[in-house]
Amino acid sequence: MTEQWLFINTKKQNPYFNMALDEALMNWVSEGQLQPVVRFYGWNPKTLSIGYFQQLEKEIDIDKVKENHIGLVRRATGGRGVLHDHELTYSVIVPESHPDMPKTVTEAYRVISTGLLEGFRNLGLDAYFAIPRTEEQRAKLKDPRSSVCFDAPSWYELVVEGRKIAGSAQTRQKGVILQHGSILQKIDVDELFGLFKFKNERLMTKMKDAFHDKAVAINELTDKEVTIEEMEDAFYRGFQQGLNIQLIPYELTAEQLAEVHELSKKYMSDDWTYRR
Repeated sequence: MTEQWLFINTKKQNPYFNMALDEALMNWVSEGQLQPVVRFYGWNPKTLSIGYFQQLEKEIDIDKVKENHIGLVRRATGGRGVLHDHELTYSVIVPESHPDMPKTVTEAYRVISTGLLEGFRNLGLDAYFAIPRTEEQRAKLKDPRSSVCFDAPSWYELVVEGRKIAGSAQTRQKGVILQHGSILQKIDVDELFGLFKFKNERLMTKMKDAFHDKAVAINELTDKEVTIEEMEDAFYRGFQQGLNIQLIPYELTAEQLAEVHELSKKYMSDDWTYRR
């Protein structure tokens, strides 16, 4: 019999709610209150999320973020800066002890991302996993030159026509794996790069040009515009196919929502956002 996981689609929410719900889901799965969860969501306003370890004031032009009325939030996961706008964001929350979850981060990443792989294929895209093969490629993973996510594919990142099409990050806490990431519908590269600090204009231009060669959004690869609703359908089916599960729609209770709103205060606080 196919294993049942919960499915939650919270649509567009503010950045603090989005990060708080991912954390709350980790807690509930850890405590055995919920079975594994696949969640879809979006962002209102559009938001720059930064990785747990990023140095905010060194890497991000905070004035530019504020001037453009862009949200700013620090994730509980690592990785680099992502501008969440025209995209479908997903998260997967599953116990580390789950029999289908490998012990290593990269292998668990591959298993979970199989759901994404099938989703892209459902949209007619020839996606595949990137595997850094040379010593030089592996060295770059350890020392990324850019603060911008999607700048280079890492282990088992999803790629179409040689360019990265989804960026994901993973953390493990309380015996639970949380993997979340962005599936790009379209991307404004000028806007994205305008939010980061560079030593000089020439370096920014060079890295922006390189970015075009390394990253791509779904609507750059298709003849007709793919809507968010079509993406939701493709990846909903993709996770079921890739993880061999049945997704059961789940509604948060009033008590759970209250807990998420309380947890949101952490992600709103300067103590959390400016911690590095």
